[in-house]
Amino acid sequence: MTARRVTYLGVRRLALDTAGAAPPPPGHVRVDVAYTGIGDTDLHIFRGDMDDRVEPPQVIGHEMSGRIAQVGDGAGDWRPGDPVTVMPWVPCRDCPACRVGHTHICHRLVFLGVDAPGSLQNTWTVPAATLVRVPHDLRLDHAALAEPTAVAVHDVRRARVRPGEKALVVGGGPIGLLVAIVARRFGADVLVAEPDPYRRFVAEGLGLSALDPDDGIAEAMARWTDGAGAAVAFEVSGAAAGVTTAAGALATRGRMVQGTGHPAPREVSLHDFFWRELTLLGARLYDRGDFETAVGLIAEDEIPAGPLISRIEPLDRSAQAFAALESGAAVMKVLIDCGADGEAEA
Repeated sequence: MTARRVTYLGVRRLALDTAGAAPPPPGHVRVDVAYTGIGDTDLHIFRGDMDDRVEPPQVIGHEMSGRIAQVGDGAGDWRPGDPVTVMPWVPCRDCPACRVGHTHICHRLVFLGVDAPGSLQNTWTVPAATLVRVPHDLRLDHAALAEPTAVAVHDVRRARVRPGEKALVVGGGPIGLLVAIVARRFGADVLVAEPDPYRRFVAEGLGLSALDPDDGIAEAMARWTDGAGAAVAFEVSGAAAGVTTAAGALATRGRMVQGTGHPAPREVSLHDFFWRELTLLGARLYDRGDFETAVGLIAEDEIPAGPLISRIEPLDRSAQAFAALESGAAVMKVLIDCGADGEAEA
């Protein structure tokens, strides 16, 4: 068969083309992709920020859902028609991180959609070990949010959030709102700091409290925490100001979770970390337990997937979808309809 796919050709250049789809080799499956979400990593690729890793022409995308189309030899008990999502990384299983069980931060990690072909195509062959089962009654457009939800679950678990704690989320994009929702699900009292009014509007529509960090955040934090500061702050803005806001909001012995990459080094007051015995935690990707928890949260409607999906575009409008997201238009999560969901309700 022939696959329709979107490839990255260079800075802000995407192309829709076709290629032959071979039968899956041993240990692999071919998945007919229903939806692919456009995430921050994809936008970084689109802007050329990851050209040291992404070699054009490359099929990108990794937030997805779909159905098994063909199963290779030795690929387990998967069956054609099974709904799935993909945990899009492959570890070496031999480096120091892998040997102690931290395969998600493997020293030689291959990330699908970055280091290898991704899901922005209508059929995709992947290692069977990357598959995560999706309930048959879960909408596939909603299931496409499993990967960013797994990021949020991992961030919240890294923070060891406890019921009743005050948790500040700095950044109200899709990941930030998912972190806020998951932290709330884990029992935290959550506040989102986000300068964009549309994102604050979406946050409030999800029942979250949100404020503009430029409108006196120190005073707002003092009122909210009775002067103590937040027990946890999640920095997911990717901005220098976000780092300052998150660190400055913490209570004595507070925990700051750095849940997004930054394009340049950022300044942070090590004196504050010393003086108040603060803790800085990195949170990169997720493990299988995080991913399976994410699917469960979406299936149980604990994650309001519908309100987070701003629009769904066809595969041949992928370039326009990327441009709209980069422009800062009033959108949250955009999905690309890759064609394999005949039951879509969007």
